[in-house]
Amino acid sequence: MATTATTGTTSRWRALTHHHLFWPVAVLAALLLVNVPFTPDFFSIRMTDGHLYGSLVSIVLFGSPLILVAVGMTLVIATGGIDLSVGAVVAITGALTCSYISDQADQNALAGVFLAMGIGLVAAVVCGLWNGFLVARMGIQPIIATLIIMVAGRGVAQLITDGQIITINSEPYKLIGGGYWLTLPFSIFVVAAVVAVTVALTRKTALGLLVESVGGNAEASRLVGIRSRRIKIMVYVFCALCAGIAGLMISSNTSAADGNNAGLWIELDAILAVVIGGTSLLGGRFSIGGTVIGALVIQTLTTTIYTIGVPTQTNLVFKAAVVIVVCLLQSPKFRAKVFGARFGSKPGATGGGTSPAAPAKPATTPAEAAPKMEVS
Repeated sequence: MATTATTGTTSRWRALTHHHLFWPVAVLAALLLVNVPFTPDFFSIRMTDGHLYGSLVSIVLFGSPLILVAVGMTLVIATGGIDLSVGAVVAITGALTCSYISDQADQNALAGVFLAMGIGLVAAVVCGLWNGFLVARMGIQPIIATLIIMVAGRGVAQLITDGQIITINSEPYKLIGGGYWLTLPFSIFVVAAVVAVTVALTRKTALGLLVESVGGNAEASRLVGIRSRRIKIMVYVFCALCAGIAGLMISSNTSAADGNNAGLWIELDAILAVVIGGTSLLGGRFSIGGTVIGALVIQTLTTTIYTIGVPTQTNLVFKAAVVIVVCLLQSPKFRAKVFGARFGSKPGATGGGTSPAAPAKPATTPAEAAPKMEVS
């Protein structure tokens, strides 16, 4: 009985450690706990003027733009592509929106704010269409196709702002990235809505399977009737739209548009978040939940660096170290070498002599071994 109970516990633990979200969640929990010695009230949340404040709320608030960009990046990577232009799209969207609002006589007019947001998001969609056209129709490598807007788009954003930081004073626009609703930051609701819609479309419909099929083998998908080119264009448009919403959040939170620094290097953080979440850069299967956790890991790491007083210049070094650790922990071969076969083998796999040996297959007779001819 004791042996059976031990075996059952071992099997459950092995299945838990091999879940694709186990190690990202473990790393996130470890990073959160590291802050406690430096900030004893790190996990405390307080209510002030009807708004919730605290380190955990701040992590989700400041990580919201990254979560949005990473969710869009997940679908692009799932098709076997990459999008390096999301940072420039963030800058273009914020620059266009703030530029239009700043020219209005009444910056608090809802009609003007909604029109400005629509102009910014339309520009983001156009960028996504351009990327999708180059990748799907022209056959250009994704890293090269999206590099065009990554370089040129940042210049376009600075042309829109005339190389200056455009500041605005619009309360309705401030709500998107810096406002509160139902005691929580409004950006959290925006992110929750986008993630929920993405999960519903990719897991409750056939869309997710089509995206994974294109990422697994685009040519085979085309031959079986899947319009792989349209799928690729669609995911690039969606990724750019997510980046556009993130651009609205960033410019709204600061009430300013900076064509040079807005969204700078966010494409790298988004790719890191996707990798930490367990999505393969080779395409195929993806995990939206894993990406959200990965983005929270990146933002928590940034907060931790500020908390413990590490110079911000080493931020990228720490991010790279965390990515290496998470990727190694997700590797069954690495876990088997470091922690032993119990942590490295896959659930259901036999090993260590604990499972009964499979019955030997009886030898086949020459008649059975000979190939048989079938007539259809």
